Amino acid sequence: MRGHGAHPPDPQWPGGARICVQFVVNYEEGGENCVLHGDAASEAFLSEITGAQPWPGKRHWNMESIYEYGARAGFWRLHRLFTQASVPVTVYGVASALARSPDQVAAMADAGWEIATHGLRWIDYRDHDPETERADLVEAIRLHAEVVGERPVGLYLGRTSVNSVRLACEEGGFAYISDTYDDDLPYWLDHDGHGNAIAPQLVIPYTLDANDMRFAIQAGFTEGDQFFTYLKDAFDTLYAEGAEGRAGMMNVGLHCRLVGRPGRAAALKRFIDYVQGHEKVWIARRIDIARHWAEHHPYQPPALRPSRLDESAFVAAFGGVFEHSPWIAERAWRLELGPAHDSAGGLHNALARMFRSASEDERLGVLRAHPDLAGKLALAKRLTAESTAEQASAGLDALTDAERARFTELNTAYVDRFGFPFIIAVKGLTKADILAAFERRIANSREEEFDTACRQVERIALLRLKDRLPS
Repeated sequence: MRGHGAHPPDPQWPGGARICVQFVVNYEEGGENCVLHGDAASEAFLSEITGAQPWPGKRHWNMESIYEYGARAGFWRLHRLFTQASVPVTVYGVASALARSPDQVAAMADAGWEIATHGLRWIDYRDHDPETERADLVEAIRLHAEVVGERPVGLYLGRTSVNSVRLACEEGGFAYISDTYDDDLPYWLDHDGHGNAIAPQLVIPYTLDANDMRFAIQAGFTEGDQFFTYLKDAFDTLYAEGAEGRAGMMNVGLHCRLVGRPGRAAALKRFIDYVQGHEKVWIARRIDIARHWAEHHPYQPPALRPSRLDESAFVAAFGGVFEHSPWIAERAWRLELGPAHDSAGGLHNALARMFRSASEDERLGVLRAHPDLAGKLALAKRLTAESTAEQASAGLDALTDAERARFTELNTAYVDRFGFPFIIAVKGLTKADILAAFERRIANSREEEFDTACRQVERIALLRLKDRLPS
C-alpha cells in the first residue's frame, strides 16, 4: 500500500523523456483451453462471444475459430502496423501457442521484438497446487527456449494463482515479472512474506485498463473511438505529469484476436500516430525498461524494516520513541504491520494509535515520563539521549541564570496546575519561542492542556522517527 509514495523517483528515461510507452502483444492463440490439448473443457475467456461458458468435455468450434483468427490474420495486421511504424514491441508468448506458430515466431524475431513468456498454456491457475504450477513454469521456460532459441527473461502469467509471483521469484532467472497492476513505475519486490532467501525481483507492472481486453467484456469498449480516446487520455495525463517532473510509464495491452480485427486496428494506428507526434517519448520493450531500471535504480535494501522485526527487537528499537513507555511499542507490534509501516510516518501512525487508544491514566503516565525543560534531570545529565539532543537543539543546555530561573518558576507552576510537565516539540524553536508558548499555555484549562500535551508527545515521537526511518 506504500509503493513509491507521494514523491516517486525520477525514472531518468532516455533522452529526458516525459513518458515511457510500452506495447504488449499477447500471443495466446493455440495455447487456450481446448479438449484437444488435454483440457477438461473449452475456452471461455476474452473472445467475441459475450457470456461464453466452458463446454466440459467438448470442443467449442466457434471459440476455436475466433482464437485462430488471431494467429491467421490478426497477428499479421499488428505485425505490419508496428513494423511499418518502427515501434518496438514485447510479446507475451504462451509457450504452447508459440510452438504451434513457427512463422509468427520467426516474424517476431526478425522484427526485433522481445518475446517474454506468458506461461505454458493460456489457462487459469487459481486452483492449481504450487508443485503443479511450478512444473508448468519450468516446462514453459524449457519449451520457450526450444521454440524461440533462447530462454525468456520476462514473465507475465496473467491467469494467476496466489502462488504465481512467489514461484516466479523463486525460479530466479527473470529480469522482470509483470503479474501486478499496482503502479505507474517499476519497483523492486523484496519478498515480504515470501521468504528472505529469495533475491529481490524487479517488477514492471502491467495494465488491464489500457487494454483491448475491454472489447471482450460488458463493461468495456464497444468501438474503436472509445479505445483511442481512453489511450489518448491516459497518455495525455502521464505526459503532462512528466512535464511536471513526475515521469511515468504507460502500458498498452493488446491481443491478436481482439485489436487485430480491422475496425479496432484503425484505432490502434491512430494512437501510435498520436504518440509519435510528441517529442520526449520513449517507446520501449519491457526488457529495455528492465535494464534501464536496474542500471539507474538498482535495488537498495532499507537499513531498518520495523515490520520485519520480532517483538523483542522491535521494542528495543522503538520502545523509547514515546518517552519511557515501551508498552506502546509492545502493543503496536501486535498490529497488522507491513511495508506501509516501514517509514517514519507509517510507524508513527501505528505507535500513535496505541497511544490514542490507551486509557487516560496510561496517557497521563506518558506525559509524566517526560522531563521538565531545562529542569533538574537536565542539570544532572539524566535525560534520555533523545531528550538531551532535543533540548540542546533549542539551546536549553546553555541558559543564562535568569533564563534558568524563569524556566524553573514556570515548570513548578505548570506541574502544580496540571499534574504533568510542560511538553513541547522543540525542534526549530528558540528559547524565546518556548518561553512564549510556556506562558501562553499555562493559562489553558486542564482539558485543553492535556490534549495539547498529547499532541506534542505525538509530534516529538514523529520527529524522533524521522531521524531513523525514511520520511
